[in-house]
Amino acid sequence: MGRFEATLLKEEEVKELQELARICRGDILKMTTLAKSGHPGGSMSSVDMYLVVWKYANISPKNVNDPNRDRIVVSHGHTAPGVYAVLGRLGFFDIDEVIAGFRHPGSIFEGHITRGIPGVEWTTGNLGQGLSAGVGMALAAKFTKRDYHVFVMMSDAEQAKGQVAEARRTAAKYGLDNITVVIDYNDAQISGKASEIMPVNIREEYKAAGWEVKEVDGHNHAELYTAIKAAVEDGKPTVVIAKTTIGKGVSFMEDEVKYHGVPLKREEYGKAMDELGLEKDLSKYEELRSKLPVSHERPIPQDESIEINTGEPRTYKPGTKIDNRSAAGQAIADLVRANPDKPIYAIDCDLLGSVRLNILAKENPDRVVEIGVQEHNAATIAGAMSVSGVLVFFADFGVFGVDETYNQHRLNDINHTNLKVLITHAGTDVGEDGKTHHCVDYVGVLANLFHWHLIVPGDPNQTDRAIRYAATHKGNFTVAVGRSKLEVVLSEHGTPFFGNDYIFEYGKVDVVRRGETVTILTYGQLLYRAVKVADELRFQGKKVTVLNVSCPLHPDVETLRTWTHGKHVIVYEDHNVNTGLYNVFTKLCVENGIRPINVIPLGVKDYALSGEVNILMKSTGISEEDLKKAIESVE
Repeated sequence: MGRFEATLLKEEEVKELQELARICRGDILKMTTLAKSGHPGGSMSSVDMYLVVWKYANISPKNVNDPNRDRIVVSHGHTAPGVYAVLGRLGFFDIDEVIAGFRHPGSIFEGHITRGIPGVEWTTGNLGQGLSAGVGMALAAKFTKRDYHVFVMMSDAEQAKGQVAEARRTAAKYGLDNITVVIDYNDAQISGKASEIMPVNIREEYKAAGWEVKEVDGHNHAELYTAIKAAVEDGKPTVVIAKTTIGKGVSFMEDEVKYHGVPLKREEYGKAMDELGLEKDLSKYEELRSKLPVSHERPIPQDESIEINTGEPRTYKPGTKIDNRSAAGQAIADLVRANPDKPIYAIDCDLLGSVRLNILAKENPDRVVEIGVQEHNAATIAGAMSVSGVLVFFADFGVFGVDETYNQHRLNDINHTNLKVLITHAGTDVGEDGKTHHCVDYVGVLANLFHWHLIVPGDPNQTDRAIRYAATHKGNFTVAVGRSKLEVVLSEHGTPFFGNDYIFEYGKVDVVRRGETVTILTYGQLLYRAVKVADELRFQGKKVTVLNVSCPLHPDVETLRTWTHGKHVIVYEDHNVNTGLYNVFTKLCVENGIRPINVIPLGVKDYALSGEVNILMKSTGISEEDLKKAIESVE
C-alpha cells in the first residue's frame, strides 16, 4: 500500500469521503448519546482529517502490526468517538461493536483511545504528550532504517502546553522529515474559545521552531489531501493547521463550545439524525449494549522483540571504589559494543557526565539522543521509541527522571512500553545539592504504577548485572543508583558477593550476612554500610543478618519470612520511611502472616539538609553509628 500516492483526489474520491464523513458523524452521535457521555463536538470537527490520513497513509486493517506501517498518533484522545468511527468504517473493526460498547467496561472501546485496538498506536488522554510520542516513533524510524511516516493529530488547545514546544524543538533539531502534524483548529475547549482561554500563535510558534507551516480548510477533503501530501514530501517537519468548526455537520451544534464534552439528549439526537439523513436506530444498539459483560479482556499491543547479547559482565575487584552510576554507564556502553548492529540508544537531558552516559558518548556518540533540559518530552520520546523496535535507556537524576516525569511514566506504563530508566543521585547521597535534589521518594512513586519494575543495586557489581538484566527482559524497569563511590560488597570469605558466580534475578532477596536474632533490611547505597557494621559486630561476638532487598517493589516473600519472622527487624534505608522499604515490608508482613518481634524504621523522616554525605548521614539519623544504636536497642 502506498502513502498519499495520487497527485490530487479525484472527484469520486472526494464524494466518497464526504459520504463517509456524514456517516461517521452519525456514528459519533450514536455512541455518545447511547453512552450518555463523551466528546461529540471535537470528534465531529476532527473527523475529516482522520478520514484523509487513515485512508491514504500506509496503514490498513491488513498491516496494523507491520513494522513498516505508517504510525498515526492522536494526541487529543478524547476525540475517541471520531477515531473509532473512522476506523470502524474503514474496516479495522466492527462499527456496531463500537457504537454499542463505547465507554462500557465490557468493551475495548474506552472513553479515550487505547493502544492495542487495531489502528491505534498510542493511548492518549493527557493533552500535550502526543507530539513527543510521535517524535519518538519518528526517531525510531531513523534508527531502525525504516521508511514509515508518523502523523500526529492534535487539538488547538493543547498547543499551550510546554511539552508541545519541547517536542517541536526536538523534531527540528533532528531534522525529522518523516513527521507531519495535523491540528484541528476549531477554537473551542471546555471553558470557552481556545483563543481566549490561553492565546497561542500556533503558526508563528511552529515557524520559529523551524517547522514548515500550511493552513487549510479542515472540512475540505481535497485541500486536506493536497496539504498533507505536500507535508509528507517536503523534507521537513511540517504542521498542517486545519481550520474547523466544532460540531460540524449539525447546525445547532456548530460553534457551540458546550458540545465539547456533552452528549446530545434524545430529542437533540433525533433532530441531528434527521439533519444528517441517517437512521435513528439507537434501540438496536441499546439491545447489544445490554448484553455486554461487566469487564473486558484488555487488548495487548504487539511489540517487536529485540534479541540482545548481554556480553560478559564486569566484576569489580575487592578494594575497588566506584560509584554505581559509573558501573551503570559502563554496562550500557558494553551493551552497545556487544550489539553493534542492534538499535540500542540512550536519551540524555543535559546531564551526560553526571549520569555517566559520557562513557557511551565517547565510544558511540551517535547512540546518545540529547534532548536538553526537557525531561517531560524526553520521557515520552523514550517510551514511544521503546515500542518501535529500539532498546532505550533514559538516564536522569532521580528527582527529574521519576518525580518530575511521573505523569509521562504513568502513560508509558498504560501504553505497555519497554523502557529502561536509569536514575542517578538517588536518596540523600546527592549531599551538598540539598533537599531539591534528594530523591528519597521514588520507591513510593513507582509503586503507584501497576506494571513497573524497580531495581536498587547494592554495589557496582550488582549494578552491572542489573543493567544487563533489564536490557534483556521485557517491561518497564527503573535502576536507581546514587552518586558516591562505594566499596565492593564482599562475601564472608572476602570475595565479591555479586561477582562472577552471581546471577541477578528480579525479586531475589540476597542474604549477605547470616545472623541470629537481629535482621537488617537494606538496599542501594546503604548496603555496604550495613555489611560494615555487621562485620564489626561479628568481631564482638554478635551475629547480625543483612538482607539486600534490591527489588523493593517485588521482594521474595519467603526469604523475608525465613529471616524476619520471630526476629528483631531494622529497615535501614536512605529513603522516605513513609513510602520506602519500611512501608513495603510491614505491608507484606500483614498480608503474609510474617510476625517479627518488632520493626524499627531507620530512614529519612524529613527533607534533608545540604552537606557532605557522611555528615549528612549523621544529621539525617541514618549513619553507621545510628544503625549500631538501633541494633543495641533491641539486643
